[in-house]
Amino acid sequence: MARIAPLTPPYPTDVATTLAKWMPPGSDRAPLVLFRVLERHPELASRMRAVGSGLLGHGALPPADRELVILRTTARAACWYEWGVHAQGFAELTPARIEATAVEETDDPLMVAADELHDHSRWSDATWRAMRERYTDAQLIELLVLAGWYRVISYVVTNLLDDEDAREDRVRDRPAQR
Repeated sequence: MARIAPLTPPYPTDVATTLAKWMPPGSDRAPLVLFRVLERHPELASRMRAVGSGLLGHGALPPADRELVILRTTARAACWYEWGVHAQGFAELTPARIEATAVEETDDPLMVAADELHDHSRWSDATWRAMRERYTDAQLIELLVLAGWYRVISYVVTNLLDDEDAREDRVRDRPAQR
């Protein structure tokens, strides 16, 4: 169970409205446990929602690239709850590509970029050149913020939630380790 109890229904009208904003448009699913825990601090949660929804819904990156970075970042942080949310619900990638984000070795330039940020908090000169060839200035900034944001989310999730919470939210299972 979550280390800080999530809000439970029935929710006051203002809380129900706020929780609905966390979910994708038209979703019929209950608000995720993560969102219900974050709403224990509504002021912070509202700022987090603005950043998260901005990156997911209004970003400059191609959706498949965005999801690849999110999946690799959360996998490297062993944040299988968030990895599962994106592997299941948002990924614009093939199942094989999704699974590849959880494998240690890769030569995919975008996953190497996520790995370098995870390991060293910076890109090597070679990675900068590879990313520069592929992305605009705005997209490069967004890539850095996206990876950092999902590292923050990984810290929050791995400290507040557990596997039982993932089952409650019916997120995709952690990939088999190879």
